Amino acid sequence: MARFFITGSSDGLGAATAKALIAKGHSVVLHARNDARAKDAREAVPGAEAVVIGDLSSLAETKALAEAVNKLGTFDCVIHNAAICMGPYQETVDGIPAIVAINSVAPYVLSVLIKRPKRLVFVTSGMHEFGTSSLTDIFWKLRPAGLYEQFSAYGSSKFLLMLLMKAFARMWPDTVSTSLEPGHVPTKMGGPSGTDSMEAAVDLYLSLAEGEDEISKKSGSYFYVGMGELPVFKAVEDVKDQDKLIEIFADFTGVKPQ
Repeated sequence: MARFFITGSSDGLGAATAKALIAKGHSVVLHARNDARAKDAREAVPGAEAVVIGDLSSLAETKALAEAVNKLGTFDCVIHNAAICMGPYQETVDGIPAIVAINSVAPYVLSVLIKRPKRLVFVTSGMHEFGTSSLTDIFWKLRPAGLYEQFSAYGSSKFLLMLLMKAFARMWPDTVSTSLEPGHVPTKMGGPSGTDSMEAAVDLYLSLAEGEDEISKKSGSYFYVGMGELPVFKAVEDVKDQDKLIEIFADFTGVKPQ
């Protein structure tokens, strides 16, 4: 039996993956944004070990979440599943775009603060190729909110996530860091128009999270559901930008990787 922590697991692919892991005899700790969502999580996945609560748009709550997770012991794998997608510009209590806070900053903070697992899985998107690859203004301090474009912003947030995955793969050789694109599935995020298979997406989550397949042991890799391993967007391979992003996030959060 292995232990897993999954962010954003009160519904959708997070909950589905949790149920599949539990069915295989594993222990899973769920995450929810607030008390109401925690209730949903317990009802969706009654076999879960525990549910921890924290709003990933808040830096303080994300740090507290990491502390709560550490109190539960060590984990074999952390799955960074939580994300937001489309919508207008929203600024967090920390003064940055919510989409950057949740999709990029929170996975950084949790990865650094949670006791190092054997595996880190980052749920990304093929749209990481279509956002801006510039690190000049990732917190939208130089651009007016009126220039915010939701598709580009989402892609940019996932580009940052991919840089993090690659950076952690280099920095932490004893932890396998991988990423996956689950496809357009019919979840709350994907909407009812999602035509890709939930089952296939969950199978990919399981493969990378359990780490039993030889291909899933390749740190720094990117997998697309139904297509196997794919090359990342070329800019993601830029080691200088990987290190620069770590520095930017460390300065902003006060959390520095060891």
